[in-house]
Amino acid sequence: MGDVKGFLKFQREGPKRRPVAERVHDWREFYEPVSDEFLQRQGARCMDCGVPFCQGYTGCPVQNMIPDWNDLVHRGRWKNALRSLHMTNNFPEFTGRLCPAPCESACVLGIIDQPVSIRNIEQNIIDRGFSEGWVTPVLPEQESGFKIAIVGSGPAGLAAAQQLRRNGHQVTVFEKADRIGGLLRYGIPEFKMEKSVVDRRLAQMEEEGVIFKTGVHVGRDLAADALLEQFDAILLATGAEAPRELPIPGRDLAGIHLAMDYLTQQNKRLAGDSIDPAVSITAHGKRVVIIGGGDTGSDCLGTAHRQGAIEAYQFEILPQPPPHRAKSTPWPLWPMQFRSSHAHEEGCQREWSIATQSFTGHDGSVQKLNAVRVEPRTDGNGRTSFEEIPESAFELNVDLVLLAMGFTGPVREGLISNLGIALTARGTVAVDENQMTNVEGVFAAGDAKRGASLIVWAIREGRDAAKGIERYLKEKKQKNVGEGRAVRSQT
Repeated sequence: MGDVKGFLKFQREGPKRRPVAERVHDWREFYEPVSDEFLQRQGARCMDCGVPFCQGYTGCPVQNMIPDWNDLVHRGRWKNALRSLHMTNNFPEFTGRLCPAPCESACVLGIIDQPVSIRNIEQNIIDRGFSEGWVTPVLPEQESGFKIAIVGSGPAGLAAAQQLRRNGHQVTVFEKADRIGGLLRYGIPEFKMEKSVVDRRLAQMEEEGVIFKTGVHVGRDLAADALLEQFDAILLATGAEAPRELPIPGRDLAGIHLAMDYLTQQNKRLAGDSIDPAVSITAHGKRVVIIGGGDTGSDCLGTAHRQGAIEAYQFEILPQPPPHRAKSTPWPLWPMQFRSSHAHEEGCQREWSIATQSFTGHDGSVQKLNAVRVEPRTDGNGRTSFEEIPESAFELNVDLVLLAMGFTGPVREGLISNLGIALTARGTVAVDENQMTNVEGVFAAGDAKRGASLIVWAIREGRDAAKGIERYLKEKKQKNVGEGRAVRSQT
């Protein structure tokens, strides 16, 4: 450590958010820039802790070498810090903006003080790398002759694509949407990550030789069997897109939408697309209720503010978490505790322990939400249910309802069912220790295999799947050589 007493000298500081009155009128990222001196002070807070829990599986799934680049930033050795960061993480510009930073929850300093501002340091290392021109294409030393198809262009698919291409394989990424990026492109609002951040990384990958094909819905536009015939290996990185629904009376009324449909549409507007007024979803001048208290709900809330909602509510069926780390999640685990996002700071009435029972409307459009207050009950088998609190029913006037209750797993119809892919009891894609499914040569990574999770886990899953594919192709090559067959040509 450059300053072994840094954690005693300096207090934790994070980047400041732009004023609410300013940021709700634009779609730019909401954090203000910070100085090099600010970051060097924060890097100095990293302790010589002996066992850096921040970079273990509990703290960082990609196992970033956090103490190393914290110290390098403190010493002003930014280019070396970038090199260290890229050794484990393909896309620190994504995790530095979007990851909830379990590394900070696992920081040893956090036992007695505020943890190091790890995520902010990470983001600034990579942003500086791009601005200085240090992030350049990494070309393979030789071509392998193998062809790999990756279905899905979210963080898992992109991480695997970059790793495999750099090892000399021909990599084609298929994306059903009209632009590359998956949830990074259409599920994350612009104010959390401007899409220019995605585009600059994709430009690097294209220069490295990754082939991107948009508007191709594999399993519908392109038969699964065709992929098996044309490619040596296939990676399913399709995400966990099956939404958790709310099957209650009135769900079919106009004005009730899935969160991802709402967020995708706004991102398309900002990309310059025209939205048919007949299907347009907007919060402008409306009373909005968001059902679901997680990050997606917060994204919907921030979007509603910028569209001009007149009122906003966010309902969650679970009880309000404690203000500090719950005893059930001791250090270094990710703590269960109350959190408020930038969107909540912009205005919202949050309600906990609320169960929506029905919607009512007029002329086919939603007008009222009918709900009750509940409390959790746990039975002898550890299963939790929610019981209605007597005389707690209420109704709320509403014009727009957004369902942000999470996802149940990958969509099974189409590609997964056509290939005969086996699933786990949770409904996710089942794989072996090499991330290969029950179908030879077909692998899975990210939310499709893990279930809806953090972006840092998606990147780790993509990298692990790339390693599994490497092992499979090596064995395939050895088998082909032993049998006197040539490796498939790229032509």
